Amino acid sequence: MTSLFPRLVVPDPELASAFYQVALGAEQVFSAPPGDDGRPSVIDHRLGGASFRVSPAVAAWGWLSPDDLGGSAVLVEIEVDDPDVVGERMAAHGAEVVVPIENRPYGKRSGRVRDPFGHLWIISGELKPDVR
Repeated sequence: MTSLFPRLVVPDPELASAFYQVALGAEQVFSAPPGDDGRPSVIDHRLGGASFRVSPAVAAWGWLSPDDLGGSAVLVEIEVDDPDVVGERMAAHGAEVVVPIENRPYGKRSGRVRDPFGHLWIISGELKPDVR
């Protein structure tokens, strides 16, 4: 069996965890006790059938946040029932809409959002019927 747990490196894992819980509806399932710097080394989350982790930026370990790198090197893609609602909720909690969520010619409704920690998310779902 193989499992994959993407880990988002952020300056403040507890703040990021709170954002992902409120903005995405993620469930926090584990938080390591605070280390010497007062931050947990990892916080695990469940989002639907997927899991992801957040950890603090620690340059000595090579763990760098998007701000340390000058931008996000990875796109996190999430497929949801209503991408508009998720995108709006993320923006209401400090995320930046980079590409508006709208129907795309490839058959999905999607857009891109940069979370407050610099990570880029593709939010996608089913096409929204044209309302006239």
